[in-house]
Amino acid sequence: MNTVIQEISLAKLIPSAANVRKTGRKDGIGQLAASIKAHGLLQNLTVRKGSGDNKGLYEVVAGGRRLAALRKLAERKQIAGGTRIPCHVLDGETAEEISLAENVMQCPMHPADQYEAFAKLHAEQGLSAKEIGARFGVSAAVVKERLKLGAVSPKLIKLYREGKMNLDQLSAFTITDDHAAQERVWSELSWNKSREVILSMLTEGQVRADDRRARFVGAEAYQEAGGVITRDLFDAEGAGYFADAALLNHLVRDKLQRAAKKVLAEGWKWVSVEPEFDREMAAGMRRLHAALSSGDQEKLAALEAKRDELWDTGDDDNQDAAAELETIEAEIAALAEGEQYRPEDIAVAGAFVSLGHDGQVRIERGFVRPEDMKRAEAGSEGEGADGEDEAADAGSREAAPLSDRLAAELTSYRTSGLRNALAAQPATALLAVVHALAGQVFYVADGLSCLDLTWRSVSVGTHAPGIGESPAEREIAKRHDAWAKRLPDDPDALWEFLAKLKQPELLKLLAHCASLTVDAVRKPGRDEPKAAANADRLAHAVGLDMTLCWQPTAANYFGRVTKEQIAAAVREGVSEQAAQNIAHSRKSEMAAAAENLLSGKGWLPPILRTP
Repeated sequence: MNTVIQEISLAKLIPSAANVRKTGRKDGIGQLAASIKAHGLLQNLTVRKGSGDNKGLYEVVAGGRRLAALRKLAERKQIAGGTRIPCHVLDGETAEEISLAENVMQCPMHPADQYEAFAKLHAEQGLSAKEIGARFGVSAAVVKERLKLGAVSPKLIKLYREGKMNLDQLSAFTITDDHAAQERVWSELSWNKSREVILSMLTEGQVRADDRRARFVGAEAYQEAGGVITRDLFDAEGAGYFADAALLNHLVRDKLQRAAKKVLAEGWKWVSVEPEFDREMAAGMRRLHAALSSGDQEKLAALEAKRDELWDTGDDDNQDAAAELETIEAEIAALAEGEQYRPEDIAVAGAFVSLGHDGQVRIERGFVRPEDMKRAEAGSEGEGADGEDEAADAGSREAAPLSDRLAAELTSYRTSGLRNALAAQPATALLAVVHALAGQVFYVADGLSCLDLTWRSVSVGTHAPGIGESPAEREIAKRHDAWAKRLPDDPDALWEFLAKLKQPELLKLLAHCASLTVDAVRKPGRDEPKAAANADRLAHAVGLDMTLCWQPTAANYFGRVTKEQIAAAVREGVSEQAAQNIAHSRKSEMAAAAENLLSGKGWLPPILRTP
């Protein structure tokens, strides 16, 4: 083999059809150009003299990508077009064979070697990620990823080299720089060595960056307070973890307190700050609603009338009607933003400040505590016409001569007559029941109805912290607020308002009030099998699908039951083999694995299933 080294002008070099590399010719040209610019041409081109139309030129048999990179540098004016390039000039050898030999005999370095080499450039030569990236034609972000991979425990890097760990697994360990923790977690893994499980074990007790608390406080404020964020560079969303959950919770409450000061400055009698808003905190309180200008009030009334009409006649499957209803509700919501509370209402009412599910401050205004109710109603007691007051006084004077015994006897007959008449008029009975329940739900007014119905709502938030932000509770709160805004502020006007509602709307209000009395909570010391059986029948009747309300995770279920229960869940929801695979793992690992295995499977613990 006769090979001559010769420097040839770049302008005289052309690609050769004899180059056997057909696929990936253009891959990584930019990176290769950056490397040549930084380090020079580390490997000569292999060429042969051109013939025919190419006479006087040199065809590049091996090194087509290097030629493309050199031309790119020339296009960028980073080297001259006439730069002389060292080349091996073939003399008689088969061009295809030489090209094949060069490509086949290449042995690319193991990725781990590249990661560690990048780490050395950074540690020993002090090169930044940006500088390294410029030399090798990759972004600084890519260099940071490789530096993190190169900084993983040498013991784990060795396993990666030996093929006992894949790149996905290795990348999970970059979430921490603690080699001891990395090695411990790897040793504690059993069959499930997925990236998700590794991350879960390495970040136990930390808060994801997309958690509403983290979004509310913000990374900058958290870090300024001394908090540390561990970044997952290999997450497509660029997520990380707030390592100090206690500090984060403190910052959440502190920021809510600052928001509460602004609300208190509006003049409210009190402001309560709770990170989690539970409707039951307002149980027993009456809620006042702001007033609109006369023009906006008329517009609101027209919109509500149109909305009610759509509700009464609308078809759930009619997309046009649904879109129109959505538009109207948006306009109603926009009008509500312009509402102004009366000074006399602000003086006796208060507000709740909490963290909403969207990571923003949630403010609920206009709540009046029971002890302040009389003062809130005092302003409206003297607003009636003189004639009305005189009529009331006259009625009192007329009733005064009757003895208590006679009055009780006569009104007993009246009660009997009312009962009999009401039983014959289901529509009026419906109105009376809704009036009695709505009066207690929305006004907390004693003696508003002559029906002896008692409404009671159990606090689910007592037993399930954070449930206020669950899908079902958010829907309940939205529906409750919508009704609260529609109902009149004066409880004495409730009957007239309800009487004007069409029956479908009246039934919707009844359903809402009745729904709030449901109590299927199983508590220690409470053994009510008949009520539990009725809850099952009710769930069946309404077609309750708890998968829309709750999903099992390591935090809310698997981490709080026994290993046997975790295995049973996986056995039922996935397979016997899957259950056996995790049976000998640590409980925390089993919990994380079960969450991953059962995700999207629709599995529920028996206590949540609908018969």
